[in-house]
Amino acid sequence: MLTSHRLLQQYWHDDHYDIRQVRVWYTDRGAPDDRSVASGPDISLEPYYLNIRTAGGEKPVPYHRILVITYYGAVVFENRKVRGLADLIAGNARDICGCGP
Repeated sequence: MLTSHRLLQQYWHDDHYDIRQVRVWYTDRGAPDDRSVASGPDISLEPYYLNIRTAGGEKPVPYHRILVITYYGAVVFENRKVRGLADLIAGNARDICGCGP
């Protein structure tokens, strides 16, 4: 099984993937329910963390804070700490990404 970092590297560096369809839910202390979501175009990858562009500037997020990753609305990574809760955390990811049938 790929780690969240390796999986994201694959999406970012393989031209077969569209990073616009990637969503990352992560632990964000102080946010509603202590989690937030970022879209692929707002994310840059660093060796030890994601850099997420927000309205207030850039926010570094360590990879261990990633909860769920979806691609085209399908869950492709679920942190073992939240195993079985991806649907609850990500909600209906197909509606969020606008890529549903």
